[in-house]
Amino acid sequence: RVQLADPNARLVHRLDQATSGLMVMARNAEVHRLLNAAFAQRKVGKTYLTVVDGLMAADLPWSRIDAPIDLHWPDRPRHHVGPAGKPSLTWWRPLAADAGTRRTLVVLKPLTGRSHQLRLHMHWIGHPILGDTLYAPPALAAASPRLLLHAWHLTLQHPVSGDNRAWSAPVPPEMLTGFCQQAVVQGLHNALIAHTQETFYA
Repeated sequence: RVQLADPNARLVHRLDQATSGLMVMARNAEVHRLLNAAFAQRKVGKTYLTVVDGLMAADLPWSRIDAPIDLHWPDRPRHHVGPAGKPSLTWWRPLAADAGTRRTLVVLKPLTGRSHQLRLHMHWIGHPILGDTLYAPPALAAASPRLLLHAWHLTLQHPVSGDNRAWSAPVPPEMLTGFCQQAVVQGLHNALIAHTQETFYA
C-alpha cells in the first residue's frame, strides 16, 4: 500500500501482524542501508505498550529480562526460551493496574529484535499478553479480539540531517479500558524516563 504512493519505499523493520503502531520505512536504497545499520547497532529506541494478565504495582522500578530465544521446531511458528537461543533483552515496567480484572498496563523496551520477543518474554515471567493466540492460555487469548501490543514510541537519529527524531502513535482505546486515566497519564510520562539496571530476570 505504501509503494502505491512511493514506489521507492523500502521496509526497514517489521512488526508481528497482530501488533499495532509505528513502523519505519526508507525512501531510497542509501537511507535504507543507513537505517538498517542503526537498527542492527541498537541505536533506535523502541517503546511498546501492552496489557498483561496479573496485577502488578504501578510503582515498581524498571526490570530487565535476559532470556535467549530460539525457534521451537516441533511447534513452529512458536519460539521458546532456551540456552541454545539467541541473546534477547527486554526492559519492562508496570504503568497502571486494574484490580478488578487483575490486568496491568506495561511498557516494554526491547534491546534486541527477536521474533515474538515481547510476547514470549512476558509469558516467560508469568504475565502473558491479552489476545496472544500463540503464547497465552486459551481464556486469555480469547479475552481480547486483538493482541494488546502496540509499538508506541520510536526515536532515532535522522540518517540525512543527523538530528534526533521521535514519533508516537496514539494508544488504541481498547488498551486503556479499565485503567485510571490519571494513572495512565503518569505512567506514560514514566515510560519515557531512562531505564536502569535495578532488577534482573534471567
